[in-house]
Amino acid sequence: MIMQLLIAAAGLFLALGVLWAVQCRTKNATAVDAAWALGIATAALYYAASGPGDPRGWLAGLLAGAWGLRLGLHLLIDRVLTHQGEDSRYAAMRAHYGAGANAHFAWFFAAQAMAALVFSLPTLALVHDPRPLGLLDGFAVAWWAVTLAMVSVADRQLARFRADPATKGTTCQVGLWRYSRHPNYFFEWLHWFSYVLLGLGGPWQWWLLLAPAVLLMLLLFVTGIPYAEARSLASRADYAEYRRRTSAFIPWKPRGEGRGERGEGVGTLSSATSTSVQDRAPPAL
Repeated sequence: MIMQLLIAAAGLFLALGVLWAVQCRTKNATAVDAAWALGIATAALYYAASGPGDPRGWLAGLLAGAWGLRLGLHLLIDRVLTHQGEDSRYAAMRAHYGAGANAHFAWFFAAQAMAALVFSLPTLALVHDPRPLGLLDGFAVAWWAVTLAMVSVADRQLARFRADPATKGTTCQVGLWRYSRHPNYFFEWLHWFSYVLLGLGGPWQWWLLLAPAVLLMLLLFVTGIPYAEARSLASRADYAEYRRRTSAFIPWKPRGEGRGERGEGVGTLSSATSTSVQDRAPPAL
C-alpha cells in the first residue's frame, strides 16, 4: 500500500513538473486543470491494477477513473483545446507575480500534484478493503451515476445558455442554475460520497470522509466559489441581484418565492465569506 502511494506520488509530481516546464515556455498554465483530474484518474486505475484484485478495489478504481477521465477530458476540451490564450485566473496570477511568476507556478503545480494525491486516497483505501460487494455497494454506484448525471445536466444547461448570442454578458438563471449559483460544484461534491458509501462498515470508513470534507472547504472558502463569484460580480451587471436571490451551493428555492427562504449561511454563502463566476467545472484545487 505504501509503495503504491509512493509510486503514484512520483508519477503525479513528475507529470505536473513536466507541465510546469512547458508553461514556463508557453506562458500558459491552463492545462493544470485537466492534469489534476486526469492525475486522480490515473492514480485510481493504477491502485486497482496493482492491488490485491478484490472486486471492491476494482469497482472503486473504475468509478474514480471514469469520473477523472470525464472531468479531465471536459476541462481539456473546454479550457485548453477550444479556449484562446491562458485562462484568466492564471493570467491574473502571472501578471501579479511578474518576473517571479514561474517560481510561484512551481509551487502551484506542486500543490496540484499533492491535491491529486490526496483525492486519490479513497480509491487506495478501498483497493485494500477485501469485503465482498453487497446491496449497499449497488446503492453507491447508483449515487455515483446520479450525481455525475446531474453535473452533466448543469454543464449542458450552462453551455447552451452561453452559446446563445442573445444571452451574452448575462447570468445563466435557467434549469439548475435558477436554484443554485454553482450546481455543478454541488453535485461534484456529492459524488465523493460514493466512495464513503463503498467503504461503510470497512476498516477505512471514517477516513473516507476526509475527501468530501476537504473539497467542501476548498469550494466554499478557497479556490472554488469565492474566486468564481469575484469574477462574475466584476463582469456581469445582473450578477449581484442573482447572488442576492439564489443559494450559492445547495439548490434551494430562490428568495422571494414563498416560504422556505433561507438566511445567509452555507447554502447562501454570505458576502462576508465570499465575494462568487459561473463555471463549467471545478477548478484546479
